[in-house]
Amino acid sequence: MKLSSQSIENGQRIPEKFAAGVPGDGGPKPGPNHSPELTWTDAPAGTRSFAVICHDPDVPSRPDDVNQVGRVVPYDLPRIVFYHWVLVDIPAVRTELAAGIDSDAFVPRGKSLGQTPHGVRGINSYADWFASDPNMTGDWGGYDGPWPPFNDERLHHYTFTVYALDVPSLDLPERFTGPDALSRMEGHVLAQASITGTYSLYPNPR
Repeated sequence: MKLSSQSIENGQRIPEKFAAGVPGDGGPKPGPNHSPELTWTDAPAGTRSFAVICHDPDVPSRPDDVNQVGRVVPYDLPRIVFYHWVLVDIPAVRTELAAGIDSDAFVPRGKSLGQTPHGVRGINSYADWFASDPNMTGDWGGYDGPWPPFNDERLHHYTFTVYALDVPSLDLPERFTGPDALSRMEGHVLAQASITGTYSLYPNPR
């Protein structure tokens, strides 16, 4: 199975068109936040649905220094996984997600969950990130792109993975997360393919 993208080049910086946060005169600001184009081929016989998950394993494990002027998030701070896109039950006849199909803007409080013509949206990790902000709290469904801390010394990596599954539906509840989807996929993955882009708002990440 192969995965390609007209939006993201493997190992290269993700264009700002597909980012949730971009540089601004007074600091980072909401970006275009378009979901990237993905195309997959050579799915194995017996594939009955697809799933797409995008995750960033470089997110700070503690918020103490995050986005604090005059401080930095140190490179060696332990990191956790952040899910940017959770989309399951993609019909087996589909082999592409067009650019912008699952997001074409940054939506405060997030986009709706559930069924779309191209799959079923789960909850991304912005739901946790903004949980304490009454102006931003919400379920944050579908795709929301990179917005790493502007003061993080570490370059962030965003891996988009398409999974070919042997079931037509994962039968997940209305509200489900990336870990929920991955757990339900166990034993049903026939093949998978990934592409990884990078992004940072820090001047010289490493």
